[in-house]
Amino acid sequence: MRSAVPKVLHPVAGRSLLGHVIAAARAASATQIAVVVGPGMEDVSEEAQKLAPGVEIFVQAEQRGTADAVLAARPAIAAHDGSVVVLFGDTPLLTPATIAATEARLAQSDIVVVGYQSNDTTNYGRILTDAGGQVTAIRELKDASAAERAVRFCNSGVMGFRSARMLEVLDAIGSTNAKGEFYLTDAVEIGRTKGLSVGSVSTDEREMQGINDRAQLSAAEAEFQARKRADVMAGGATLIAPETVHFSNDTVIGQDVVIEPFVVFGPGVTVGSNVTIRAFTHIVGVDRKITTGARIADGVELGPFSRLRPGADLGRNVHVGNFVEVKNAVLEAGAKANHLTYLGDARIGAGANIGAGTITCNYDGFNKHHTDIGAGAFIGSNTALVAPVRIGDGAMVGAGSVISKDVAADALALTRAPHEEREGWAAKFRAMMARRKK
Repeated sequence: MRSAVPKVLHPVAGRSLLGHVIAAARAASATQIAVVVGPGMEDVSEEAQKLAPGVEIFVQAEQRGTADAVLAARPAIAAHDGSVVVLFGDTPLLTPATIAATEARLAQSDIVVVGYQSNDTTNYGRILTDAGGQVTAIRELKDASAAERAVRFCNSGVMGFRSARMLEVLDAIGSTNAKGEFYLTDAVEIGRTKGLSVGSVSTDEREMQGINDRAQLSAAEAEFQARKRADVMAGGATLIAPETVHFSNDTVIGQDVVIEPFVVFGPGVTVGSNVTIRAFTHIVGVDRKITTGARIADGVELGPFSRLRPGADLGRNVHVGNFVEVKNAVLEAGAKANHLTYLGDARIGAGANIGAGTITCNYDGFNKHHTDIGAGAFIGSNTALVAPVRIGDGAMVGAGSVISKDVAADALALTRAPHEEREGWAAKFRAMMARRKK
């Protein structure tokens, strides 16, 4: 990946590659998850523990192949009674359905391999079968004969075992192959010599796409987005230009939502029903500091060119328009901020109207402070609200004001300088400047 970041921590749709695999395992009702990492990969261990509290972490001291990596988790395997499915941390498109199918096949076979049909003859190991369709071996490409390379049923790497004899099989794997490594795939032939049955599960090639470089990462992102867009539209939302809309892995979209082109959803965003999100809007639900997801309630009109940052909470029928930014703020039902506004660390009461150019001055260089705007309040254009400050219900603030003190309910507050007018001054000024120029 040419990166200081471990490969499995690179993101697809806002979730790490490892996170996608763990999520698929949990969705397939895995009762126990063990993650094998290399030496010094504490950040990978931390990610796994964050995603699946209680996960067991094992370190593969030396990089001696896939079978050796699985054996690093020997204590977990030995303590488990049931099915064991071996997954890879760089396959973010793996589905829970494939994991579940692998486990289900283990009811009939001692070992299960997962493969797919492919026309690519240059990259993948082959799954070999006998005349009866039983799996006889998995042959790595470097070790395959010309006839074996002609087989189109390719190995995904995902395998399932019945735990009772799994360690017996793995311990018998040697390193007599082109790379001198301990291949997990050798478990097929070894298992057969021990009288074990070996079955297979077939899936889509795109699902088993591994990530080894940035181009493959981009391809996986594109495939995820295509799936997500299809799911969103199947759920009752309209995407005007689907290929331009970018979702996060956890984006939730309600029914009768219209999403115009070039909208981006970051992690932690929930959208209700009958919402219109206009073009070039960017919504991010959570970050490291604010973990409360962005919520867009029913009937909201958002954008174009709006930005919702973490902690934004838009109530029913709220209007947030062009060039409005909302961060860690609640806009209650019917509130409006239609243009050119920043609302941060604030509550905007039901039905309040925020004029163009209004900002909540929430940061003093050291700490963040809260602004509270009451229900039905009217904030005139080009107003600066210096937090902490409270504007009462029904209060009005005159355009161009700087408000640094609380305003009572139903009061008018304004801080304009007195109006001064000098009759004829402009004409005299122009005449004087014209003489000087001449």
